[in-house]
Amino acid sequence: MARKSPGQLRSARWYTGEGLRSFSHRTRTRQLGVGADEHLGKPVIGIVNTWSEINPCHIHLRERAEAVKRGVWQAGGYPIELPAGALCGETFQKPTAMLYRNLLAMEVEELLRSYPVDGAVLMGGCDKTTPALLMGATSAGYPAIFVPAGPMLRGNYHGRVLASGSDMWRAWDDKRAGLMGSDELAGFEEGLARSPGHCMTMGTASTMTSVAEVLGMTLPGAASIPAVDSAHSRMAAASGARIVEMVWEDLTPSALLSPEAFEDAVVAVLALGGSTNAVIHLIAMARRAGVALSLSDFDTLARAVPVLADIQPGGRFLMEDFYYAGGLRGLLSRLRDRLHLDRRVASGWTLGETLTGAEVYNDDVIRPLDNPLSTEGGLAVLTGNLAPAGAVIKHIAADPRLLKHTGPAVVFSDYADMRRRIDTVPATPDSVLVLRGSGPLGGPGMPEHGMLPIPESLLRQGIRDMVRISDARMSGTSFGTCVLHIAPESHVGGPLAVVHDGDLITLDVPGRRLDLEISPEDLAARLAIWTYPPERYSRGYAALHAEHILQADEGCDFDFLAEGGSIPEPDAD
Repeated sequence: MARKSPGQLRSARWYTGEGLRSFSHRTRTRQLGVGADEHLGKPVIGIVNTWSEINPCHIHLRERAEAVKRGVWQAGGYPIELPAGALCGETFQKPTAMLYRNLLAMEVEELLRSYPVDGAVLMGGCDKTTPALLMGATSAGYPAIFVPAGPMLRGNYHGRVLASGSDMWRAWDDKRAGLMGSDELAGFEEGLARSPGHCMTMGTASTMTSVAEVLGMTLPGAASIPAVDSAHSRMAAASGARIVEMVWEDLTPSALLSPEAFEDAVVAVLALGGSTNAVIHLIAMARRAGVALSLSDFDTLARAVPVLADIQPGGRFLMEDFYYAGGLRGLLSRLRDRLHLDRRVASGWTLGETLTGAEVYNDDVIRPLDNPLSTEGGLAVLTGNLAPAGAVIKHIAADPRLLKHTGPAVVFSDYADMRRRIDTVPATPDSVLVLRGSGPLGGPGMPEHGMLPIPESLLRQGIRDMVRISDARMSGTSFGTCVLHIAPESHVGGPLAVVHDGDLITLDVPGRRLDLEISPEDLAARLAIWTYPPERYSRGYAALHAEHILQADEGCDFDFLAEGGSIPEPDAD
């Protein structure tokens, strides 16, 4: 493979030559305290760091950036840290961090394009940061490697292992049902999240960092390492060293993100029992790479790929257990026959070579093929007259008795309406809770409202699951019989917009159907008199979002960013 020379580096257009601008660029670099021998002729590596003091998942990334820099320096590169927006799951950022995924992707793309960067190290892990960083880097087109933030340690309360997110939902339901007092809940609060790192369940964060690894955008084994394990710091330094070589090799995302890579990523999500959010993010990421990926691709593979990772919320264990059981490399080693082993990944090896020596050390955590957690993948794609463009359900985390169910609708017009009335509506265990107004445009940003709370009166009867449907998303740490991502959403006139209280709704997961039990004529008549809600945003980013956001089945990207295509390089002179 031909290697670049120093004169072929992209950054050389900024720093070399006798012109005024190159003289100015070198002068300002001296102002930074950097001498000529420290950076001239070396790959400039942009370390895109989503650290912030309000994102606990990333609170250790300031330290990890120093490890990345150490690796870059040791490999003969010149590191520059570029702070980027910190999307904080659904914890602090309202109405939802998903509203800003595309904003971060734009920021990353423009940071890399506008500065003298030859390659990038992308640092993130909390839910939307991973797809945003990868989408931006893919569109920019320069060599890039991803450093996952890593999962936090197991939670603990009085000797009981706790799972962030999943046990939070359970504890809150127990509190509402009168089974848990305030003191016990306060103890849970202290023990649920006790170290840096993202959720330690197979939520969106662990799902998407695993996706990044399977796509070939990390070093082998990077996604499974707990955030506070010393191996995590070593991985960060090794990633810094590797990106320098990737620049010399001109190994860009376009060389890695093939149709086969995305198929392998879907296989991994299914075998992991991964988050439903991966469906939206992977479709968006694939489109940025010029790869066609659809809901039907997920469902086709889901019928053939077993769930091997026994990890909450669909299983029993946590990411720390997964790491010590062999991690993602161990799981992939059991899926060899379903993967494209000859494709290249960021390490420079083939995917098959990265699995050399991979083992599973605990068959309870990473199941063998002949003893899967489920014979089908953990996700199912539904269609029907309520979801003409599709919907998804994580049926591995649902009550099996509800996977084929017909019941009367209890309808909430939006999240605020649901919060006001959830404990007073005349619902029964057979009711189907319906939430609309929570899609990509209606939310706005498609908030994680899809795990609707069970009415308090039913909780006190011991009911812990009901059929719930919405055009919202659901936290990857959530569970229950929740149909999500209904497309088209209600805000743009999808059939969900005209469901009435008492209408019978049929969920048939084995048959992959979601239907409103009224005649086609009645449905058409209702849709004919439906009117669009008034516009809510006249300026700013929210107005841009409203004008350009795509639907869930298209990945919720912006229409002007979703397709491939090059943008001219900036003139460094």
